[in-house]
Amino acid sequence: MSRFTRYDGGDPLAPPVDLAEALDAIGQDVMAGYSPEHAMREFLRRGSSDQPGLDELARRVAERRREILRRNNLDGTMREVRELLDRAVLAERGQLARDTTMDDGDRAFRELVLDSAYPEGGPTSTPAAVSELASYDWQSSEAREAFEAIKDLLGRELLDQRFAGMKQALEGATDEDRAAVSEMLSDLNDLLEKHAAGGVTDEEFGDFMDKHGDFFADSDGRTPRDMDELLDTLAQRAAAAQRMMSSMTPEQRQELMELSQQAFGSPQLMEQLARMDANLQALRPGEDWSGSESFEGGPGTGLGLGDGTGALQDLAQLDALAEQLAQSHRGARLDDVDLDALAQQLGADAAVSAKTLQDLERALRDSGYLKRGSDGELRLSPRAMRQLGKALLRDVAERMSGRSGARETRTTGLAGEPSGASRRWEFGYTEPWDVPRTITNAVLRDPSSFGGRGAGEGRAGVSRLRIQVDDIEVVETEARTQAAVALLVDTSFSMAMDGRWVPMKRTALALHQLVRSRFRGDDLQLIGFGRHAQVMEIEELTGLDARWDKGTNLHHGLLLANRFFRKHPNAQPVLLVVTDGEPTAHLEADGEVWFSYPPHPLTISHAVRELDAASRLGAQVTFFRLGEDPGLARFIDSMARRVDGRMVSPELDDLGAAVVGSYLGSRGPASSYRDHFGDWGGGRGFWV
Repeated sequence: MSRFTRYDGGDPLAPPVDLAEALDAIGQDVMAGYSPEHAMREFLRRGSSDQPGLDELARRVAERRREILRRNNLDGTMREVRELLDRAVLAERGQLARDTTMDDGDRAFRELVLDSAYPEGGPTSTPAAVSELASYDWQSSEAREAFEAIKDLLGRELLDQRFAGMKQALEGATDEDRAAVSEMLSDLNDLLEKHAAGGVTDEEFGDFMDKHGDFFADSDGRTPRDMDELLDTLAQRAAAAQRMMSSMTPEQRQELMELSQQAFGSPQLMEQLARMDANLQALRPGEDWSGSESFEGGPGTGLGLGDGTGALQDLAQLDALAEQLAQSHRGARLDDVDLDALAQQLGADAAVSAKTLQDLERALRDSGYLKRGSDGELRLSPRAMRQLGKALLRDVAERMSGRSGARETRTTGLAGEPSGASRRWEFGYTEPWDVPRTITNAVLRDPSSFGGRGAGEGRAGVSRLRIQVDDIEVVETEARTQAAVALLVDTSFSMAMDGRWVPMKRTALALHQLVRSRFRGDDLQLIGFGRHAQVMEIEELTGLDARWDKGTNLHHGLLLANRFFRKHPNAQPVLLVVTDGEPTAHLEADGEVWFSYPPHPLTISHAVRELDAASRLGAQVTFFRLGEDPGLARFIDSMARRVDGRMVSPELDDLGAAVVGSYLGSRGPASSYRDHFGDWGGGRGFWV
């Protein structure tokens, strides 16, 4: 059946996200004691082998932010005004020197005005010089154009602070253009104040955009769709302009305020902009209207008012991205990350990486690998446990076989292992048919029914083979022993302290997966023993936090194992014990725990008594000793010899292979389990 969903953007040819690596990493962290939610967050933060994670994207965001601050400063407009002023004064002085028709008294007065506003070496205050020369009657047309350009520049810069791109759009503006800007600002403030008083209708908003929409179009020609979008766009830009003012030095800020009065040669522009800022701040108080930044750029890196405001907007956008990538607040999701903003700031590759992480998070939540419990917390689902168990089992198989690529096989039938022989079917047999022998019997019984004409002829002359009950033979199988397997794992504090906690859990999960998938007739019980012992489901053991209670109660663990064996009297008992310490606790008759370190002879005797009971039940016993303590080695060796068992001292990485190998060895001769994992014996040197 084909299933279709709506296209949600991105590369349509991109492969689907691979959950295998994610699930393995999450499972490792869960077994180390983290919650599945935390483990998933950590994987998304780290990323995978070929996919950058949130930390890498956040690092790039932080680097981009530092770069903006490091490479720029905010004196660009003042520098441009100073250059225009220098040009105007120089051109005027040249005109006065060349004009032979000018009255000497008039020339002397004009030179005095210029010297006062612009002394030799330059003015101490550019705004003061501009203000003093505002009423000067320029004789040079070049000087007049340069000075008028100052007023035009200031007006365009102030507008560019609030409306991106206005500086370029109004270059060379006429008086009519300036009048249109003034009318737009007046209408805009009326619209904002009406919205604050009770709301603007869609018709009123549409009329405003029809009249002034060109002032609000972005680089793609798109204009705001409604009043809220218009407010958001204007407020973000205006707040950035306020932050830019706060980021300037007091001297820069004072100079700008003085120069602003010369914008377009009219103070009304500043009044309209101040009114607009006040309206926007009242309507969008949640914007950052009071922040500041420390720009570090050197000479030649000054930003104009519009570009500086754009830089502050970029910084605000980067701050928002950093918060989104941090995923620090409760309920945060990667769907919160603004992919368009990320592409704008870091490029399309960063947006693709974030989109992949979003898909991965969504797949983990929606695929059934994580489920939310009654307490609201995420947990690994049984499906995830099976998937993780398969991965661990493949790793065990590779270690046991000494080579990668161990094959998976499935046995047929339920009664046992095929012997290679067959027998006539009788009522009640459940073994699979031996198809070649069954067909051969039918042909030998009646050769005319196959390949010839006669009773077996079907439509269009096609021959039919008739099989009777007496023809049927079934595959003969050897009886397969059912096993009752008790895996006892040490959960004392030393296991966690010495880094054996996760390998122990990996081992239990791999064995659980093997029994559940390949030897379904066997029964497996997992028993953790620390100060107490308890029977655990695999999900409980996998998510078990490290326990710091002192005590290694092997006696209690063996009591539970023997109780399990007695419940399966027809099964072969298999006892597997993983521990890194001698028994230091036992159960008293009243059920209380008695603890002693160093191990007390009474505790040892209780453990030995239960081990002897397991031996009398016919248990095949294997101890897996972790650690190199000589005393522990002597004790475990003596316990194993007492019950004709074995002691294995694997490296931590080989613990799973050793435990699974011992279990498979208890299932019968090597030929009965070699097909599962290949030749695992291969001189690995496990056995002591």
